[in-house]
Amino acid sequence: MRIWSAALEAVGLLAVAGLLASLAAAAPPVARPKLSAHDAEAKALLAKMTLEEKVGQMTQAEQDKLSDVKDIQTYFLGSLLSGGSSDPKAGNSLQAWTDMYDAYQKVAVQTRLKIPILYGVDAVHGHNNVLGAVVFPHNVGLGATRDAKLVEEIGRITAEEVRATGIQWAFAPCVAVARDERWGRSYESFSEDPALVAELGAAAVRGLQGADLKDPLRVLACAKHYVGDGGTSWNSSPHLAAQGARLDQGDTRLSEAELRRIHLAGYPAAIAAGVGSIMPSYNRWNGERVSGSKRLLTDILKTELGFEGFLISDYNALDQLPGDRRAQVKQSINAGMDMVMVPEKYKEFYAALKDLAEKGEVPMSRIDDAVLRILRVKFAMGLMDAGRSPLADRSLQARFGSPAHREVARRAVRESLVLLKNDKKTLPLSKTAKRIVVAGKNADDIGNQCGGWTIDWQGKSGPVMPGGTTILAALKAVAKGGGVTFSKDGSGAAGADIGVVVVGETPYAEFKGDREDLSLDKEDLAAIANVKKAGIPVVVVVVSGRPLILGDALTQADALVAAWLPGTEGQGVADVLFGDYKPTGKLSFTWPRSMAQIPINVGDATYDPEFPYGFGLQGFQR
Repeated sequence: MRIWSAALEAVGLLAVAGLLASLAAAAPPVARPKLSAHDAEAKALLAKMTLEEKVGQMTQAEQDKLSDVKDIQTYFLGSLLSGGSSDPKAGNSLQAWTDMYDAYQKVAVQTRLKIPILYGVDAVHGHNNVLGAVVFPHNVGLGATRDAKLVEEIGRITAEEVRATGIQWAFAPCVAVARDERWGRSYESFSEDPALVAELGAAAVRGLQGADLKDPLRVLACAKHYVGDGGTSWNSSPHLAAQGARLDQGDTRLSEAELRRIHLAGYPAAIAAGVGSIMPSYNRWNGERVSGSKRLLTDILKTELGFEGFLISDYNALDQLPGDRRAQVKQSINAGMDMVMVPEKYKEFYAALKDLAEKGEVPMSRIDDAVLRILRVKFAMGLMDAGRSPLADRSLQARFGSPAHREVARRAVRESLVLLKNDKKTLPLSKTAKRIVVAGKNADDIGNQCGGWTIDWQGKSGPVMPGGTTILAALKAVAKGGGVTFSKDGSGAAGADIGVVVVGETPYAEFKGDREDLSLDKEDLAAIANVKKAGIPVVVVVVSGRPLILGDALTQADALVAAWLPGTEGQGVADVLFGDYKPTGKLSFTWPRSMAQIPINVGDATYDPEFPYGFGLQGFQR
């Protein structure tokens, strides 16, 4: 499977057809049950449903925005979600999440047809909304591992921790092909390379869903965000300028051939892996919103690619379509949207769709197709099986955040690290050094290590996730000499044997992460300079969701490591810095020299980056 990326490095970007041919040839044959195999059961249930019950299955509300819990029954809701900060009223504990899920599910199964709800959550790098969960590296780091089996195992563990709370649907994986590092969602992308995105996206789907959706230890996956979200043009979103957004939810200005060649690659691979749901994107394609495009949703995704699952719109994406609510619902549903995420306006959506169906403006054939797709997935998941409870299996909680799960995350961290520079064999560090001075704002901050989508939607600096280990704590645990000292600004380094300065970004998500300037900030450069003044070797570790413009840091660093957003297991960083494991990561994104080069991607006519796509010193050679 790794031959795709090796070939890409040699010959540049390949056509999607070629990528998929390689995928089919390299992937082991796996018999995955077709979702349509459940159509007889789904159609039998569909025949019993009223229009109101059908419309309810197409409606997804957010749990903390329900005006009354009984609305689940009143509107026959097919799904609930928790967005990035939609937490249980009792807090973010494992117990609180499980109790919340069970309470809602108990209400849902009291409806006439007793159809359980699908509960969705943004478990994008572990069950990241729940205290004590294992938080894995974000996708940008996993791309650097080039390890599809590891990504699949991460999906399996994530699924198990999600199911420990009862929840059965993860809004993951993101199979965006990010082409401009200024985009605030770059870290959610495995790579700028469509081939690598296709490989790892499919692996993530297999890990989350397993070989059979009925597996009670797996969850429904959701490939997102279809399609072109990683290719939007700078300054294409003026309606979001007040929020500082430039790229997120913007316009992808490409021919259909280019859209297919670059941005479609992850979806045929995810479909081949059996993905049961796909989330259309906020962005436009040449001016038209994807969530209202029949060409993209029905003609290409469902008809041409043969997707048998259902489409779920993004959070309030309906609001961005033209016209009033009625016009928005009509356009999106007729274009092929099956379930609509209407966090707060679920009653309004329900009334509009019901009226449109009654008046024939949304054909009943389209309503029935949407509901059939939703039901076939619920049957495939075993939610409709007689004698099988849809409530949480609390025995799974014994393994939630377990050492075994953390060990896999630790391995993912060390495989994701990319050694960019190692002059004079500065690395590995000596465990018997008399004194190692550690500096930088990201050295002792678990929130910064994890990044966005960690407890809060935007993430947060500080001790946000219990059970994790910061890079500083990990270094202290390994250094046998016991001489690890810390100063955030790098002062007091004189007399140390070596300095380790951990710099980079603080948490963000989506449009709040869009940045016009990706240079290391002054605080980071000052900390590096302060340690350098001591006349000792300096190791710079960059914790970030994307390549950053290094400036003077590159010349002042004797060794330079890209650690991405490693998550809770800082020991993985120490494993490599101290030489217990050799660095093996390779850049999944081109590392630019300056902002003037951005956007820069392998295959560009002019390509002269600081570090090219695929670069990474293997072992500790210079």
